Amino acid sequence: MATAETEAVGLLDVLPEGCVANVLSFTSPPDACRSSCVSTTFRSAADSDAVWDRFLPSECQSIISSSADSSSLLFSSKKELYLRLCDHPLLIDDGKKSFFLEKRSGKKCFMLSPKELVIVWIDTPRYWKWTSLPDARFPEVAELISVCWLEIRGMISTCMLSPATLYATYLVFKTTTDSYGFNYQPVEVAVGLVGAEFHKRTVYLDTERGRSPIVRRRGIGIFNRARFLGFPAPRPQEIDDAQCPKERGDGWLEIGLGEFFNGEENGELEMNVMELNGHWKGGLIVQGIEIRAKEST
Repeated sequence: MATAETEAVGLLDVLPEGCVANVLSFTSPPDACRSSCVSTTFRSAADSDAVWDRFLPSECQSIISSSADSSSLLFSSKKELYLRLCDHPLLIDDGKKSFFLEKRSGKKCFMLSPKELVIVWIDTPRYWKWTSLPDARFPEVAELISVCWLEIRGMISTCMLSPATLYATYLVFKTTTDSYGFNYQPVEVAVGLVGAEFHKRTVYLDTERGRSPIVRRRGIGIFNRARFLGFPAPRPQEIDDAQCPKERGDGWLEIGLGEFFNGEENGELEMNVMELNGHWKGGLIVQGIEIRAKEST
């Protein structure tokens, strides 16, 4: 005996596939994927280009065509293209940026490479050097040798971002085995539109939160950096988890810089990282600043 559920599915199967595809195009990528379990008609409609073309950003094709990697971007359907752009960021703007999609919503996301950032003293070989790493997204990343003034700035036009979208921004980095000068040293980060109010907060780039506030300095051994400079070192319990780096799925670390809602106001979004305590530090490898749409819930 047929149940009410099977009868409902049977009625839905009567609908033309194009009609089902049109309805699904007004949902979301997760909803479309779940609907493919309803019936063969829904499965065919949920995989159709008509559905996934609506999930792709309208500027997607122009972004892809401007990439040097566009010729190697092979796909047999719009769904395959969508998933590929979610999992495999595409280098654009002469390799200075990478473009990808947030999987649940299809919102546009970007990472600015060190070549696209303003890094104080980046062109001075005694302070910074360019290096290549196999797990990096860009051909070259910036490795900090030694500075007493760390300042990194990134900017992106809000026109490049998806409208009516909440974004989170991150510094993506890793440390070398002989990194020094970062543990329990506050770093000021800020996010905001140029010419408007910036939202500032304090974070820490130290990856070993639990160790004592004693750091290495090349050539003079081990000493208490904060006490030496006359600054009080914060106790571990005073540092919130949100202020500490987290490991990403790709093996790199990220620290949140702040959030930004991309509304109707056009402008330049600026993201800053500044550590100005005046003590020497080194062993930081910067991959870039990521502007990522917050996942839909």
